[in-house]
Amino acid sequence: FFDQFSSPSLLGIPLILISLMFPALLLPSPGNRWITGRLSTLQLWLINLITKQLMIPLNKKGHKWALILTSLLMFLLLINLLGLLPYTFTPTTQLSMNLALAFPLWLATLLTGLRNQPSISLGHLLPEGTPTLLIPALILIETISLLIRPLALGVRLTANLTAGHLLIQLISTATAALLPIMPAVSLLTLVVLLLLTVLEVAVAMIQAYVFVLLLSLYLQENI
Repeated sequence: FFDQFSSPSLLGIPLILISLMFPALLLPSPGNRWITGRLSTLQLWLINLITKQLMIPLNKKGHKWALILTSLLMFLLLINLLGLLPYTFTPTTQLSMNLALAFPLWLATLLTGLRNQPSISLGHLLPEGTPTLLIPALILIETISLLIRPLALGVRLTANLTAGHLLIQLISTATAALLPIMPAVSLLTLVVLLLLTVLEVAVAMIQAYVFVLLLSLYLQENI
């Protein structure tokens, strides 16, 4: 069951880079005109909608992050959805890749706050009105909760997608195994499989949005 999460390779060369670059081929290439057809119109409308939603919690200083946050959301969204197709590989089920996305961006938001407003950023480690005896413990707890944020981002995305893929494979295996023995039960599991697939499409979109939204909230704390 877990073989589907191993990175495919050809002649010893990992193919994960191809699966990472493939979503870019689905986006229309820019031309001399802003709008070249219905597909580009739909793409511009979707990007505009996503950018507006991501920029709602941010003030004007955070709007310069619009390009990287929107690009990251489109990247994760396409990879998650393409991973639901048969005989495909989902790079976002790899914890190493998700941490490689989460840690540098989280660190960038943290360094932005320490550079622009160091007193306020460090003040988040100690709530106002804390009793003197609890100050060392609270600083330690808040520091740990701050450092665990990128790990939580990566693990959340990995766990949700991995669990969904395993459930789909388990139920599809049961459907195929029950078909010659109990066709009625197999039909019932097929309905469950279709409903689960629809749910996983929603999960793929929601998890990409949550990943980027949490990064934007971390950014808002530091600007």
